[in-house]
Amino acid sequence: MLEKPEFAKRLTELRLSKNVSARDMSLSLGQSAGYIANLENCVSYPSMTLFFYICDYLNVSPKEFFDTDLKAPRHTDRLLEASKGLSGEQIDLLVALAKELRRK
Repeated sequence: MLEKPEFAKRLTELRLSKNVSARDMSLSLGQSAGYIANLENCVSYPSMTLFFYICDYLNVSPKEFFDTDLKAPRHTDRLLEASKGLSGEQIDLLVALAKELRRK
């Protein structure tokens, strides 16, 4: 489990990647307007039930939520889907491109 500051940072990162305010996300989850802000300010952790709702809202699996090296899980899924059916050589080119982009 991530410590509160890391959990809060990851929640903020994923929420911002979805381009939604903390208030709107809170209300969409059926919580008070300040609920997500409290999580992001390290006031508390969500219950397990709400954590699963948060993951569903953000379109990430719990594993993707905790994989902090995965900066844009939804985009990564799209890339994986687009790579299906490519040859090994084509995938090697994509890997080389990804490595080059990561350096920049």
